[in-house]
Amino acid sequence: MANPAPRMIGVDEHLAAVVELVGVTPVAELPLADCLGLVLARDLVSAIALPPFDNSAMDGYAVRAADVADAPVELPVAGDIPAGRVDLPELAHGTALRIMTGAPVPPGADAVVQVELTDGGTERVLVHGDVPEGAHIRRAGEDVRPGSVVLRAGAELGAAQLGLAAAVGAAVLPVRRRPRVLVLSTGSELVEPGTPLLHGQIYESNGVMLAAAVTAAGALPTLLRFVPDDVAAFHAALDEHLSTVDLVLTSGGVSAGAYEVVKDALAGNGVEFRKVAMQPGMPQGAGRYRGVPVVTLPGNPVSAQVSFEVFVRPALRAAMGHRSPGRPRLSARLTEPVRSPAGRRQFRRGVHDPVAGTVSPVGGPGSHLLGALALADCLIEVPEPLAELAAGDLVTVLPLAP
Repeated sequence: MANPAPRMIGVDEHLAAVVELVGVTPVAELPLADCLGLVLARDLVSAIALPPFDNSAMDGYAVRAADVADAPVELPVAGDIPAGRVDLPELAHGTALRIMTGAPVPPGADAVVQVELTDGGTERVLVHGDVPEGAHIRRAGEDVRPGSVVLRAGAELGAAQLGLAAAVGAAVLPVRRRPRVLVLSTGSELVEPGTPLLHGQIYESNGVMLAAAVTAAGALPTLLRFVPDDVAAFHAALDEHLSTVDLVLTSGGVSAGAYEVVKDALAGNGVEFRKVAMQPGMPQGAGRYRGVPVVTLPGNPVSAQVSFEVFVRPALRAAMGHRSPGRPRLSARLTEPVRSPAGRRQFRRGVHDPVAGTVSPVGGPGSHLLGALALADCLIEVPEPLAELAAGDLVTVLPLAP
């Protein structure tokens, strides 16, 4: 019995279905080095003050401000306090202690004279100018107080956030872990780049492209290439990896013709195949195979990559807890007219000039024009009702920068 014709649905409806399907990843305690780009799952509360002790903001001399009030004055240097010293001597009246930036301020000192106001002496120091009490001292807790929340749940962990976590003594952080994605590329016509091509063969590119896109989105890909157009071989390849992944992502084998192995293998096994009102990328699929989320993309390279951007990347980012998982949406004016099929949302490739506020289409709308995609730095979104836009019309632009 033939499969029923897939129903046409909107882009937003399919996106919502994919996001819900992928869900969210579990919370894991990961070392700081593994947390870059992830999202904090719980508030981080500091157990210590930051700075944890009064310390010098300058290379110079720890003094009592009253002892240099009549500068110039000369004081004996009673010792050195480098950063990291823990056995601090008490500063006696009428003396100075040479101190380095970040070193703890000794008991008895209430100011630091920067070295530029002295002759730099090591046994005796001539102080040329006075300093007020508290000068050049970083007070304990002036940045962070013990018990305060330093990072809120939902914070994206960049370099500064990870630096702060380390500074307050956190060795691990609770984050939503990266989704593990099996990228499966099918097609008996596919061969590995670098090998000779026979007539009728093409180099496999979707797997490499989609695995790179998965990595750029912050997830962890496993690339499985050269699965032939055979249902039994497809099932065998898929079943071997199901227990170790959070998402199966396929490209190709979902159209209406014969030898569509992905559709033949997964239709009736938990995956629904649909037509989405978009160009490129109309044939799509989503569902669960043996409990594991599966998203199937078209095989034409541009269709596959645009579909990833529109549906899969936001789902992966949402799975990791990002509050704004989609690309930013900017506005720009077209530099030339474009045509679009009415009733379908078109995603054209473009080059955005943020200074001029313009966007220029690159290549045509064809789903095979991978060269044009490689030149583009954005997608131009043409809404469903519009069939034609003129030069100067305002459009939505989705930057493709990582």
